Amino acid sequence: MPEPAGAVLPPMDAFVASATAKATFGLAASLLIVAFLVSRLAPQQRKHVRSAVVFFGVYVVTLGFAFLARSWVGGGDAALADKVYAVALLFQHTVGIILAGVVLFHLVLPRVRVAVPAIGRDLIMGLGYVIAIGALLHRFGVHVSSLLASGAIVTVVLGLSLQATLGNVIGGVALQIDGSVREGDWVRLPDKTEGKVRRIRWRHTTVETRNGDTVVVPNAQLLAQNILILGKRYGEAPYHRMWVYFDIDFRTSPERVIAVVESALRGAPIPCVASDPPPNCICLSLAGASDGRSSQAHYAVRYWLTDLAKDDPTSSLVNARVFTALRRANIPLAIPAATLFVTEENKERTQRKIEEEQHKRARVLAELPLFRSMTDKERTEVAAKLRPAPFAAGEIVTRQGAEAHWLYIVASGRSEVRVRGESGEDARVALVDAPTIFGEAGLMTGAPRAATIVAVDPVECYRLDKDDFKEILQARPEMAEGMSRVLAERQVELEAVEKGLDAEARKSRTSDAHGRILESVKRFFGLDEEAVSRRGQ
Repeated sequence: MPEPAGAVLPPMDAFVASATAKATFGLAASLLIVAFLVSRLAPQQRKHVRSAVVFFGVYVVTLGFAFLARSWVGGGDAALADKVYAVALLFQHTVGIILAGVVLFHLVLPRVRVAVPAIGRDLIMGLGYVIAIGALLHRFGVHVSSLLASGAIVTVVLGLSLQATLGNVIGGVALQIDGSVREGDWVRLPDKTEGKVRRIRWRHTTVETRNGDTVVVPNAQLLAQNILILGKRYGEAPYHRMWVYFDIDFRTSPERVIAVVESALRGAPIPCVASDPPPNCICLSLAGASDGRSSQAHYAVRYWLTDLAKDDPTSSLVNARVFTALRRANIPLAIPAATLFVTEENKERTQRKIEEEQHKRARVLAELPLFRSMTDKERTEVAAKLRPAPFAAGEIVTRQGAEAHWLYIVASGRSEVRVRGESGEDARVALVDAPTIFGEAGLMTGAPRAATIVAVDPVECYRLDKDDFKEILQARPEMAEGMSRVLAERQVELEAVEKGLDAEARKSRTSDAHGRILESVKRFFGLDEEAVSRRGQ
């Protein structure tokens, strides 16, 4: 019998209303909990929570319309109310699926270190929507089998008209399933463009190039071409081998060039260059006239790059290390045979250049306490014995414990003083600016190097060999007394900093250290006592 107008909902509708209210409150509570967890654990996923909030709002509004329609219709035909109610349930299921996806893919699985590809997540979420829609259709008496039969015809038509798009979609699914190309891989495309894979979508893959541009590659095209994945080796670290080329005059033996370059590259770490496998140098060819290198040999440095984003900057550091190592060893880079020099070289010009360089070195010596007691003429003589020994940033100038064969005079650049502690690790104790000297104590007394010196900036440096220094002292032995005093003052200054010595204690220790160092210098260089005592003569 029809229900009279104005009557309340029948018992079944009252039960549905009660169950729907409970489901709504439960869904709202779940939304609040998930929003709280996302804000604490995965704030970058807030966009999914915002989507869930929007759908929840639409669900509440639609649900309200459904019950209003039911009240207006009364005991008559409630078809409109049922349809609106079905739409509300669809939005309810949508909110639940979104929240379940956020919890599963962004809160739970990342904590157990399980990564699901974006396309995989979309497929799982899509399957959830399909199941939800099918359940709702079945609940409201719609036969799903008839929809599938008619949908098959539509699928065939769409498949024929969207072949290219479907090919890209299938390609995206294949890339995600087999894992041949992953997000974060560095790839080289057939046109030689290199970049990092940022996103693999349903239709395309985006590659961010080294120039900051983005290339959009259709997935079907990506699968159909030969793509080089840089640094990807199964079971090995993602290192990519790089090559740096240089040419040397063919009259220098390859053995010497290789030894000098490899010693410099392996002596101190270079950022983004792997130590294992170590960098190595090879001689590619002793070139002949046929390839235009009639006066030079062709070399290459091979090293393993650990950060593929820093290819050119790292090669630049390697080039700088090679250049300074070759200069220290007095190995010139090759000059192309076709180069023409139009500057007239004569004895006067050559002599003038030599004198200018010696004056420059003499000015540096005049700023150092160890050489201030010398006359200008003596400093000029010492300057003539100096040999260029430049260092690139990060190179080791002297190593703690090594035998001292020469004295370093730094004309420009900063250096770092490191001392090995009881733990066996080096610790920085000072940062020294030029002009300065290193290794004077070891050179004058024969003691091993007391610290490791590392170039912080490119360092312009000169080297005074032990034999040349001995020749200077033997020619003017009274210099030993002044130099020993400078060494003593330096030594006591360090002790004063470490132990907090007062002025009287520093004076006493300086006197004792001076006598001790002077005796060591005289013994080490075989200086005559009487000659040393004749100061100023």
